[in-house]
Amino acid sequence: MKIEVTDTPSESELAAISTGLTAFNTADVGPSGRQSLAVLIRDDAGSTIGGISGYTAWGWLFTQWLFVPESLRGQGMAGKLLDAAEAEASARGCFGAWIDTFNPQALKAYQRQGYAIFGELPDFPAGRSRFFLQKKLPPR
Repeated sequence: MKIEVTDTPSESELAAISTGLTAFNTADVGPSGRQSLAVLIRDDAGSTIGGISGYTAWGWLFTQWLFVPESLRGQGMAGKLLDAAEAEASARGCFGAWIDTFNPQALKAYQRQGYAIFGELPDFPAGRSRFFLQKKLPPR
């Protein structure tokens, strides 16, 4: 057996890790029910120009990416995207949502949406903090 460090893992190598961890977690705490969730912003031509990418699992919504184009910022678009994602997560039986950011404006937007900080990682990136936020979702 040997340990190898690489910055170019193959899809099959990543799949081996994912499959092993998924099997372990399923045996430990039960199946996650993981399901992708996206909320898209489309322009008049139908092209995706922003939105949310995340997933639901074990009763939680995780917003992995949230992007609002510059031209739509300051108009409550992040809140509208989160509302849509949270509604879908609630419909899927989720009771909580979490998100993280190191952007001060995004932090304020998430707090306005009802998210509360539960953790902070200082100097990620250097000179900033990465904040982890959570929110209880209403039953639907």
